[in-house]
Amino acid sequence: MDSMQYVYVSPIHKPRRKAIIKRGTSATDYWAYCSEVGCDVWGTLLSMDSLCGEPVCLWLPAAYRTPGTSTYVQGVEVGVYYDGPLPEGFDVIELPEADYLMFQGQPFDEADYGQAIQFVENAADRYDPSVLGYVWSIRSPRIQLEPKGERGYIEFRPVQVHSQAMPSPSRSSLEL
Repeated sequence: MDSMQYVYVSPIHKPRRKAIIKRGTSATDYWAYCSEVGCDVWGTLLSMDSLCGEPVCLWLPAAYRTPGTSTYVQGVEVGVYYDGPLPEGFDVIELPEADYLMFQGQPFDEADYGQAIQFVENAADRYDPSVLGYVWSIRSPRIQLEPKGERGYIEFRPVQVHSQAMPSPSRSSLEL
């Protein structure tokens, strides 16, 4: 990876929607999730239509977890009026309209995916959302897209408008 890396930060608004998810039992990350439910969930999700065109991984706030289930889940976001079939073992949750900050790293070599994920997560952990007029929110899930080298790693962190906020710019960049 290059010595100078950038993480792009963009405010994103998501409408009210549903998510079709497969829960684990105690997973808080991808590897633990795969050991609990298997890695074939992704293939099922790829066969489903979704709002954003691809499956997502979610870290669910407590309000969306049921007893004995994991924080980390995989699923697809669908329209709020979706009432179609569910694959066996999947649940549906309704997610509110929400604002997010999208953190997108630079393209990376596939062999470096772990470093690319860690770099973006570290940048997001250190980012002060008040720069864009927000505070972090615990009302909506954190969202991860599949790490793909050609587009960079992408993660969405939920925010809400700060009561003392100024209007936010449409895009900013972190140089790290």
